[in-house]
Amino acid sequence: MSIGSKLSELRKKNNYSQEDLAEKLNVTRQTISKWELDETSPDLNSAKQLSIIFQISLDDLVDNDIKNIVVEKVSNTEKLAGIIIDTLKVIGIGFVILIILAIVIIFVFNITQSETPKTTSSVTMACEVADESYLVDFGSDGR
Repeated sequence: MSIGSKLSELRKKNNYSQEDLAEKLNVTRQTISKWELDETSPDLNSAKQLSIIFQISLDDLVDNDIKNIVVEKVSNTEKLAGIIIDTLKVIGIGFVILIILAIVIIFVFNITQSETPKTTSSVTMACEVADESYLVDFGSDGR
């Protein structure tokens, strides 16, 4: 909808004649007519006064559909937040699985170590000192 159509609709809805509105804005009736016919457009100050008179935003006056833009940006933000949350969930689950695997590997490694038979070795040494024989046993315990 053009600004002229919007202005005409708002003026009629609020029961203003072109003269009444022109008087409030300190412009001529012909100026209001030109705005409504889209021959010209109100300047920024006049548009601001129109938004005050009709109690609407400038966006509504010029039919700027800012609401859809805001909704779209919010939707995009929600989608991005959802993707980030899903990614963090996957990473978290991955870490939990890694920790569980590490615990299982450590546990299995300890069990296999404790089940492995320990081999012992010993060395026996014979020696003679002053016509006496001695046997010395060096076991795995270091004695």
